[in-house]
Amino acid sequence: MREIAGTMRLLCGAGLLVAAAWIHAQTAALPPAPHGTVTDLTPQPGFFTEPGIAIDPNNPSYVAAAFQDNAHAGYSTDGGAHWQVATGTESTRFRVSGDVSIAYDTHGHAILCYMAFDKLGTFNYWGHDSSRNGLFVRRSLDGGATWEANDIPVIQHDDGPAVPWEDKPYIVADDSHSRFAGNLYIGWTRWTLTDSEIWLTRSTDDGLRWSAPIEIDRHPGLPRDDNGALEGFAGTVGPDGTLYVVWAGDGWLQVATSRDGGRSFSVPRNIIHTAPIMFQVEDVARSNGFPQIGIDARQPGKPRLYVSWSDYRNGDVDVFTSSSVNGGRTWSAAVRVNNDPVHDGADQFFQWMAVDPVDGSVNVLFYDRRGDPHNRDCTVTLARSTDGGRSFTNYAWTTQPFYPAHAFMGDYTGIAARAGHVYGIWTTKPAGVKGTQIQIGSAYFGGDAADRQ
Repeated sequence: MREIAGTMRLLCGAGLLVAAAWIHAQTAALPPAPHGTVTDLTPQPGFFTEPGIAIDPNNPSYVAAAFQDNAHAGYSTDGGAHWQVATGTESTRFRVSGDVSIAYDTHGHAILCYMAFDKLGTFNYWGHDSSRNGLFVRRSLDGGATWEANDIPVIQHDDGPAVPWEDKPYIVADDSHSRFAGNLYIGWTRWTLTDSEIWLTRSTDDGLRWSAPIEIDRHPGLPRDDNGALEGFAGTVGPDGTLYVVWAGDGWLQVATSRDGGRSFSVPRNIIHTAPIMFQVEDVARSNGFPQIGIDARQPGKPRLYVSWSDYRNGDVDVFTSSSVNGGRTWSAAVRVNNDPVHDGADQFFQWMAVDPVDGSVNVLFYDRRGDPHNRDCTVTLARSTDGGRSFTNYAWTTQPFYPAHAFMGDYTGIAARAGHVYGIWTTKPAGVKGTQIQIGSAYFGGDAADRQ
């Protein structure tokens, strides 16, 4: 019996080794991102997370990045070949600023959006015992190098017994040629003591003034930031100025549209039923699958919309997209973006999506654990679809894994794409230190590397 048991242990051990080698082979088999580079935007570790990135549509050699803590910005004027961190971007009136997003408007101005506050409310119940807080923007009139001295209030609250908590703002720029061209929109989650709500405001004067905000959901969510809430606002603008927005709530991705420049919105529609998009992955403080929305408007009158998100309908966490060819009335079945085997136990999470307005490709960035049989170490993968979102090719953007334990990784990554140039931004955890760093990856799906500028 001992001989049989020993033989079984050997067979089991051999099986595990084969399985581990096979999973490692899956990562090794990924092609590298074409003309791919990775740059440390923050060479020294700190507590840097939740980045975003944007390309100037008028001058694509200008790229701007945002990250926290506090609200910071970086910029490149040569198509991502070199990066610098700007100064003078964080609020001087509040103790903390973060949850950043960034966009370029039609003037080539970089607009940095962030929340600011003095202290958090009760953990995951941010509307309880919160401090004065608000949403603000800061403008760079030279594409990201220098920033105006004062933050511009979008909405703000003084201390009080039931102060709403304005959270997770995301800025959207209308760079179309419609009558609403130049509009800026900010959507976010408002936490109260009793619910969570999606609100939106707009600016028609280059971010100097912002309209009275309106609530655009019809059914508020639960008041806690750990499932059942309305969160994860994102938006995109069509060639006719239609604003399409998405968020997650009550197990669904919800979409609404505005055809009058953000003054009013359609009744939100549940479009994709998901597994919960707030979930735990091993050794990460918190994680989520907040959605994004993008548009391919190359065919006049026939725009194709895309949404992306991640959930654990397959047990481990996977990344998905869906598309609509009729203005968001109906949506395709979910397409799995990561191409490792289903049910292999590897998590892919913190995705972000960008649709290239020039070539129509769908580009998705995510953390990827397929290379670690223990489902702990992460690399960064870029997935790209050139067939209308029906299939995705996965590329290794990084090959050196990192272990994210004992670090807050935030809620977001970021990606931007234009004319085959793709820029990703993410948080990484260097080995042996407590802090985190922000990295920027670039890739080019075009001609020779010399054509990238």
